[in-house]
Amino acid sequence: MLQQDSNDDTEDVSLFDAEEETANRPKKSKIRHPVASFFHLFFRVSAIVVYLLCELFSSSFIACMVTIILLLSCDFWAVKNVTGRLMVGLRWWNHIDEDGKSHWVFESRKASAQESKTVSEAESRIFWLGLIACPVLWVIFAFSALFSFRVKWLAVVIMGVVLQGANLYGYIRCKVGSRKNLTNMATSYLGKQFLKQNTGDEQPS
Repeated sequence: MLQQDSNDDTEDVSLFDAEEETANRPKKSKIRHPVASFFHLFFRVSAIVVYLLCELFSSSFIACMVTIILLLSCDFWAVKNVTGRLMVGLRWWNHIDEDGKSHWVFESRKASAQESKTVSEAESRIFWLGLIACPVLWVIFAFSALFSFRVKWLAVVIMGVVLQGANLYGYIRCKVGSRKNLTNMATSYLGKQFLKQNTGDEQPS
């Protein structure tokens, strides 16, 4: 069922079309999707390497800029549409309803008992490490370009921050849910702790 957040027109839903066969597949190795894991890191790491080394191998700023933007675009598409769904069971996207109103949807796969046993911790670590570390590096590059007056590179670096930061934000929302869900979770947890404490106090010593 779709749960709409009235504050920011977002929806948190289960990943209804997740591949069920992955849950039934026996765990043969720690990395169950090696191709997805490879491309999850390949495009974003390649963009960073090209940014750091392109001036050593090419004097054409346009060629370097186009190469970096292409790598960042490929990374954005792959992480948003493929690797997040396969590696951690998360996906985020946008749709327009019949009234022309835009809705952001954040999906997460509801883990069954059998699926929980086959979840790859190695893939999860690879996914979140790449997802968090690379945007941090682009932020550092942004400050470096700003303070060193490399104005021509600033637009490229900002593109890296925006594209990879968008994926980071989207998957964090998928992971933790909407602000309303977080409030409900915190309220429920505090209520359980309060009842548990009262129950313990009422028990005879």
